Amino acid sequence: MSLRLAIFTLSALLAVQNLWAGGSGLNVIVVVNQNSTNSVQLGNDYCELRGVPPQNLLRMTNWTGGAIQWAPDDFQTNLLNPLLGMISSRGLTQQSWFVVLSMDIPYRVQDSTGENGTTAALFYGFKTNGATQSSCSLPDNTSNSYAYSEMPFIQARPNTAATNSFLAMMLTDTNLTAAECTLRRAVTADDSYPTQTVCLAKTDDPFRNVRFTEFDNSVFENQVIGHLAVLRTNTDSTGFTNLAGLQTGLFQFAVPTNGFVPGALADTLTSYSGDLFEFEITDQTPVLGFLESGASASYGTVVEPCVYTQKFPDPVDYFYEARGFSLAEAYYQSLLNPFEGIFVGEPLAAPFARPGTGSWTSPTNSAVLSGQCSLTMSFAAAATNLPLAQADLFVDGTFFQTMTNLTPTAGNMLSVTVNGIHISYTVPPSATLSTIATGLANAMNVESAVTHVMAYPVGDRVELQYLNVSVPGSTVPVTATASSGFGAGLTTGISAARPAFLDSSATGYQFINIFNSPAVGDWLKVTFTKTNGTAVTLAVTNTTSGTTIGQLAQSLVNLINSTPALQSADGLYVSDFFDADPYGQAAVQFFVYAATPGWPASQILAQWSASSDLAGLPAGMNPLADNVGDLHPKNHLYISAGVTSLDVAFALDTTQLADGYHQLTAVAYEGTSVATQTRVTRNVMVQNTSLTATLASAPSGTNAAWGPPLTFTVIPNATNIARIELFGTGGSLCFVTNQATANFVVSTTFLGLGLHPFYAVVTDGAGHRFQTPTVWYRILPLTYLSVTGMPPVLGWAAVPAYKYDIQFTTNLLVPFQTITTLTASNSSVQWPLPVTGSTGFYRVHSEP
Repeated sequence: MSLRLAIFTLSALLAVQNLWAGGSGLNVIVVVNQNSTNSVQLGNDYCELRGVPPQNLLRMTNWTGGAIQWAPDDFQTNLLNPLLGMISSRGLTQQSWFVVLSMDIPYRVQDSTGENGTTAALFYGFKTNGATQSSCSLPDNTSNSYAYSEMPFIQARPNTAATNSFLAMMLTDTNLTAAECTLRRAVTADDSYPTQTVCLAKTDDPFRNVRFTEFDNSVFENQVIGHLAVLRTNTDSTGFTNLAGLQTGLFQFAVPTNGFVPGALADTLTSYSGDLFEFEITDQTPVLGFLESGASASYGTVVEPCVYTQKFPDPVDYFYEARGFSLAEAYYQSLLNPFEGIFVGEPLAAPFARPGTGSWTSPTNSAVLSGQCSLTMSFAAAATNLPLAQADLFVDGTFFQTMTNLTPTAGNMLSVTVNGIHISYTVPPSATLSTIATGLANAMNVESAVTHVMAYPVGDRVELQYLNVSVPGSTVPVTATASSGFGAGLTTGISAARPAFLDSSATGYQFINIFNSPAVGDWLKVTFTKTNGTAVTLAVTNTTSGTTIGQLAQSLVNLINSTPALQSADGLYVSDFFDADPYGQAAVQFFVYAATPGWPASQILAQWSASSDLAGLPAGMNPLADNVGDLHPKNHLYISAGVTSLDVAFALDTTQLADGYHQLTAVAYEGTSVATQTRVTRNVMVQNTSLTATLASAPSGTNAAWGPPLTFTVIPNATNIARIELFGTGGSLCFVTNQATANFVVSTTFLGLGLHPFYAVVTDGAGHRFQTPTVWYRILPLTYLSVTGMPPVLGWAAVPAYKYDIQFTTNLLVPFQTITTLTASNSSVQWPLPVTGSTGFYRVHSEP
């Protein structure tokens, strides 16, 4: 073969997606460090893949201090204040919920009063550690009121935030390729409904497995809604593959490269896992390991947090995710005190959200509008229990106005029947989903003596727990219906998660804590009364000087676990024994478990006693049901607002817009706390005055090389021009005043690699405005093909995660054909050329 010609071509591609669940690109502010080409490129790619409007990108221009740590003043000066100012000045206040920090931005905020994760500081402000200035503390103002709320974030922002609050995540890694991989995998999670297992792993590490007491609640809540993939297990292994999630508690471990499917949440409870780039120092597995294994989001602490489960995600996050919340919403709702931690990953991924469908009726695409114009569109809900309640209009990516908002109608009647007992609730005026849930729960609890049901309001949901241990929950039916009552139409909905209560598969337990050092003659005693009425009494007495409380308690535990009368299915056992004596404390703790899962088996009674020198132990006679909330049979009631078919008619006053070219986006929201979005767009032209303008650009085509500048020429059709302004990624790029035409030169190195939109706005002396059509450029590396070696190898500089088609022809008069496609794993690609002995022509074509 003789190599005659190599041609390199690249094509621009605008990503278009219909699913915008749990928030969308409209609701994200992307922050890039302008001094890092990696940060800028990753931010640009995020904007493209998530449909983030160009005005939603913030360039952090002055920070050159690295990607690890900054002081609160640096955080305030370089990030928070510019962010708040940008949101205000660009009119983004009503739509800014999420913040994505695009690598090479410090992840830790630190001074003498404490250390916080940067994402936590954006969420609710920098929190000090109180008078002790110790990270082993839990100051009151670090509590997150959004946690466990099951509310839309915009209605339940944390009450300890001093300024605007954001669901912030850091998208980063040790290299750009890995960060790009996380982003692209996470985007594919939307609408994926994974069926793979979520593993809640209780390890042998007593300091780091402490979340295991929260596992049963997550498993149970997921089972109630039919999501059966959340499982608990006892293991130290991290060699799983294709998990939908993992919570574990280990110090140091490795996870396989294919550990997780897109959309997975995965983390470990250990100190310093949030030290993203200092794992050589802390010697603990960093959260980036989970992302590199395929997870879409993770969390870790940036300082020694001590064993506070409140500082780590509750496994109920998998229930929130299964409801349809985005990863950021699920994670922040599951963490009560996030101040010492960092959230990493992609915030918008929502594997279980169920979007509706939508279409425009009028205007038609590319229609010319003037004066008052009627916009009409139709949306359909994904299911009858997921109605649509609100529709907003965005113009060019910025919130314009709410077109319709169907709140619960006063007078609507909700009826719940439990085991033949009817409870009715009338929706009061000005009700919200959460106030309805509270009112209905109160009405149900009035009848609890008859129904044996307690109701607990949680956001738009009412959790029902059945209290009669002698009756299986599976035999207790639950129905829920809504009617218009005396309301003007029916916009309030209610549905039960299942037709009857679900019985628990959790095992009942009792937690025992004993402390102080025993003297000779001190004793421990317990009497167990089994469910058949049989009583078993066991006791141990210390006969040796120097015996520790751990040794004495271990003797009693051994006796319990070896007593034949307690070994049957209606018996019990002791596990999770922890002796604190090696750590300088005269204390011991352990759990007593029923031998059989379920609420009835937990009704074994235990009465503990000890000699006067010893303390602790639970007082009185109690069942093995410290976790009674996980043992009661459960069901859920879900409150919603809206209709399943939402027709919207909106009168748009086009004189409020600049003349010229605009994109109208209609967003319909699911009428539950999840508020899944359904989004449709129309491109239109507005013409109310005679003002027009053209935007010409160079180079020609849709691609530009990184390095040489872009040039834009704006020519209005009038001469009385007050201002000509060019906009692109990051908002306004440049402007001139009092000129009839304008020539702009834009640095491609400033914009960074990626896809960029450009448009101009012309304002004349009378205040009339005209917006030009948008021009798109994909800025790519200035790339040359090379052929080296023998046999020859074709090489070129590449963009990580981009796909490259290698095309071939034997005759330049014949079209090229793709012979293989490669995905760049780093910044260069090499491909061996086949040697055939004949003449051939190659070119490389790329689309991301």
